[in-house]
Amino acid sequence: MKTILILGAGTAGTAMAHKMRRRLSSDWEVAVVDPSTTHIYQPGLLFLPFGDETEARIVRERGATLGKGITWHKTEVKAIDTERRVVEVAEGNPLAYDFLIIASGTEVRPDMIEGMLDGGWRKSVFDFYTLEGAKALQGALARYEGGRLVINVVEMPIKCPVAPLEFTFLADAYLTKRGIRDKTELVYATPLDAAFTKPLASQTLGYLLEDKGVQVETELMTGEVDSEKNVIRSYDEREVPYDLLVTIPPHTGVGFLEDSPLGDELGFVPTDPHTLAVKGVDNVFCIGDATDLPSSKAGSVAHFQVDLLSENILRAIDGKELEPTFDGHSNCFVETGHGKAMLIDFNYETEPLPGQFPIPGLGPLPLLKEARRNHWAKLAFRWVYWNALLPARPIPISPTMSLAGKQLSAAAEAGGS
Repeated sequence: MKTILILGAGTAGTAMAHKMRRRLSSDWEVAVVDPSTTHIYQPGLLFLPFGDETEARIVRERGATLGKGITWHKTEVKAIDTERRVVEVAEGNPLAYDFLIIASGTEVRPDMIEGMLDGGWRKSVFDFYTLEGAKALQGALARYEGGRLVINVVEMPIKCPVAPLEFTFLADAYLTKRGIRDKTELVYATPLDAAFTKPLASQTLGYLLEDKGVQVETELMTGEVDSEKNVIRSYDEREVPYDLLVTIPPHTGVGFLEDSPLGDELGFVPTDPHTLAVKGVDNVFCIGDATDLPSSKAGSVAHFQVDLLSENILRAIDGKELEPTFDGHSNCFVETGHGKAMLIDFNYETEPLPGQFPIPGLGPLPLLKEARRNHWAKLAFRWVYWNALLPARPIPISPTMSLAGKQLSAAAEAGGS
């Protein structure tokens, strides 16, 4: 029997396992390696600190998310030997593969910033990219009575690049609802030179920050958290004081990739941007957050990659040349607070543009515009995630970006692509 081995059973790995199980005959084993016994719906972590989501709705047992015919190795990966085509694991014999798919995601690394894990951690310094962090932050926000609340993106890349902005907008709404917004300085600190990496979207999001009275600190390269003085300090000695710090720590690839020739200096995997093949080795592919690609590290990207990579895996099995089909397509909802959200759709070459989605000219979801229906669509996506995206059932959205129904003139007016 031949084997497709998938390292990681997060969004990308689980969906890929289901997709390949459906498309391959019983002569093939589809196996995943992941030591975690639970699967977290990560978009829900954004809402948990504000009491708008519950742990019960966003966490499921791993066994319940993996369908029949998928082998689950409940152990850690130690190393990959691409010459022997085996994966060394913490428990059990090495696992042989015919095709290997790396879907190991990222790790959140507060330990990489001096002082972040000192006395203020989970007392005045919190994260929301982990379940434990989001739950602790929920308690801190419930106790919060005003002061200086700083949201700090330490460095890029991170999972879901718009999530820190969403948190800022939701914090504005939450504090307003509690009647303490006028007692709070809300600060958004970023290493970028603007709120977002795409010009047209950055204009829109920048306006929202200004409209909501959020102070913006740009080009802040955080080097230290001083929990005694309650300041974050940049490498150029700039200081940003806080009473409550919500940090988005550095992200890296997982440990076995940091120590592997397959990983770059941050542990991400050098991957062909269009075929998703790992550079320099045969029969190894990478999807999701583990890649070094400039596409967004988001669930929608994983979904599109799964659709396209499954075709390339079948081509590789048949000895055919890989098709360069992945275009970096991403779409994501951006919560803007007070029951509204935006939707952005973009790829490697084209920035977010106004228009209608998913049906050109009809929508029903407007692009790059606040709308209540976008907010409700984001909330409904949790059901789509558990019942369609994760089990890799058909979703009527093209894995490659379409320009139909988008206002191309907007990019030209903004000086974008």
